[in-house]
Amino acid sequence: MDAGDGDQPQEIGFILVPGFALMSFASGCEPFRAANDLAGRPLYRLRYFGEAEGRVAASSGAEIPTEALPRLRGHLHTLFVCAGGEPTGWDRPEIHAALRRMSRLGVRIGGISGGPYLMAAAGLLTDRAFTLHWEYAGATVETFPEARLSPARYVADGDRLSCGGGVAPLEMAHALIAERMGEAFARRVSDWFLHTAIGAADDPQRACAAERYGIHHPALLAVLETMEKTVEAPLGRLAMARLASISPRHLDRLFLGKLGLSFSAQYRAIRLAHGRRLLRQSPLRIGEIATACGFASAAHFSRRYRSEFGCSPSAERGTATDKAARST
Repeated sequence: MDAGDGDQPQEIGFILVPGFALMSFASGCEPFRAANDLAGRPLYRLRYFGEAEGRVAASSGAEIPTEALPRLRGHLHTLFVCAGGEPTGWDRPEIHAALRRMSRLGVRIGGISGGPYLMAAAGLLTDRAFTLHWEYAGATVETFPEARLSPARYVADGDRLSCGGGVAPLEMAHALIAERMGEAFARRVSDWFLHTAIGAADDPQRACAAERYGIHHPALLAVLETMEKTVEAPLGRLAMARLASISPRHLDRLFLGKLGLSFSAQYRAIRLAHGRRLLRQSPLRIGEIATACGFASAAHFSRRYRSEFGCSPSAERGTATDKAARST
């Protein structure tokens, strides 16, 4: 129980960035609404903010009525920023300023899905552990090299909260409700949403490699997981075979037999997919992205990119920029 709140409703705010994911937002706010219903009294008061009073559209087109960004603390206890889409649309100086202002006033600050990226941009995650949706991890590390990024579903580090998208906010809300009202009551709230298997904070966000690739051969899985971790400095075929304790020829047979691709083609596909995320999400120059994906030059990266995706890296970036502009 949070003794400092007494019987007063705890006020929780959500800053919505245009293009936010409706599911992530609902997972973050609905547990508090359900807690009020189950308690038969207002435990929590919810407020929704945008860059101006009006309405903010989610990625689905649904619109949420919002008030202008808070300037005074009032009764705000916790303030989340909820963002989705592409980080190219997250250059929001007014939101960054509002987050810093509320932090100075003693409000607990949190981020949902892409929201922690905005917290980092506001300078609120220096020397703090945090997480965000796995899709944005690469862009976050490239933009904030000193970031203490965790693959966890949600992280609480002092007065900073962060979580991935999807159902992760449900699990974070469960922890916050348990913090105030006890585990038994929080379990009732989770049961309300049929959310009976509550994940731990440090559970992984993504399915394991076996599920993602649909294979179960341990040597091949070890190599694939290593590929995903070494996009910037790719390992050679011989080194990978030694890592998996098999011969290079057997490694080749496994890739062709289980995945229908050669070792080199699979590795390149993983690196190019990482490059695509960076083009869409980061401000890095194309040459820098090429280096981050283990290509010797921007020209080599561009040729391979066009072959894989049917467009140039610059065209990919232009499409992402256009999408971001439409969300403002």
